[in-house]
Amino acid sequence: MINNLQMFGFEALWSPYYFLTICLVTALYFFIVGRWRGNFIGAVAVNRKTKAYFVISMVLLYICKGGPVDLLGHFMFSAHMTQMAIVYLVIPPLFILGIPPWLARSVIYVRGVKPIFKFFTQPLIALLLFNGLFSLYHIPLLFDFIKTDMMLHGIVSVVLFVAAFCMWWPLVNQLEEEQKLSSLKKLGYIFADGVLLTPACALIIFANHSLYATYTDSSAWVQALSLCVPPSMIASLGQLAPEMFNTLPPVEDQQLGGVIMKIIQEIVYGTVLGFIFFQWARKEREKDTYMPDFTEPQDIKPKEFSTTPPLN
Repeated sequence: MINNLQMFGFEALWSPYYFLTICLVTALYFFIVGRWRGNFIGAVAVNRKTKAYFVISMVLLYICKGGPVDLLGHFMFSAHMTQMAIVYLVIPPLFILGIPPWLARSVIYVRGVKPIFKFFTQPLIALLLFNGLFSLYHIPLLFDFIKTDMMLHGIVSVVLFVAAFCMWWPLVNQLEEEQKLSSLKKLGYIFADGVLLTPACALIIFANHSLYATYTDSSAWVQALSLCVPPSMIASLGQLAPEMFNTLPPVEDQQLGGVIMKIIQEIVYGTVLGFIFFQWARKEREKDTYMPDFTEPQDIKPKEFSTTPPLN
C-alpha cells in the first residue's frame, strides 16, 4: 500500500504547504503566550501541560489532514473514518485545553463574537449541531457530492470542525464563568453524544452494499482524488482504479470504517467520562473532609457575670 502511494509524489503525500501553515500557527501561538502575553488583560504564564496539549493537537491535525492519512482516506473508507474520528473527536478537546483562559476570553468575548459563541456553545444546541451535521455529511448522495467539489469539501470540513469545537466546549473548557454543566450533567451529556452518533455508524456498519460512489466508481473516485493530487499527475499515471489501493472489498472496508469510528468514539468518550467521574468524586471527598462535625460536644465558655454592683 505505501509503495503504491509513493507514485503520487512527495507533495501529495506530505502536503508541504499545509505543514508550513501548521508551523506558522504553532509559532504564532508560542509568540502570543510568550513575549506578547503582556498585551492581554489578566494574562499569566502558561504551563508546559497547556502548551503540550496545543502542540499535540497541531501534530495530529497535520498527520490527519496533511500527511499520508489524508491521501489514504481517498482510497480506503476505513482510513477516511479514522481521519474523521481523530479530527473531530480527539483534536478539538486537546485544542481547547491548549488555549489558556485569558487568551480564550480575549477571543470569544469580542463584541459581535460573544453572542454567536454563547448561542452555539449552549449544550443542547452544540450537541445536536455536531451530531446532526456529521450524520448529514455521511448520507451517500451528500457525501459523494461534497467529496468531489474542492471548495465545498473545504467549507464543510471547517464547519464540522467548528461544530466539534462547540460540542466539546461545555465539557472541557477551563473558564470558570463558562462552566454551565455540573459533573452529573456532563456525564449525561457524554452519554447523549454517544447515542446521537450511533445511527450514522450503524448505517455504515450494517449496510450490505457499498454506499459511496467515490470509493467504487472510477470516475467519481478520480474526481475526488483530484482534491489532493494535481490532475496533471493523475493523468500521467494512466488508468487508475480504487481497488488498486485497497486490499479489502468495498463493503468490508466500509463496515470496518464504521467500526473504527465507533471504537475511537467509545475510547475518547470513555476516557473523558472517567476523568469527569473521578474529578467529581474528588470534589465530593473534599467537601466531606472540610465539613465541620457538629456531633462532637463543643467547648462553650460560660458567661462571666460581674460582681460589681451597677452604678446608679
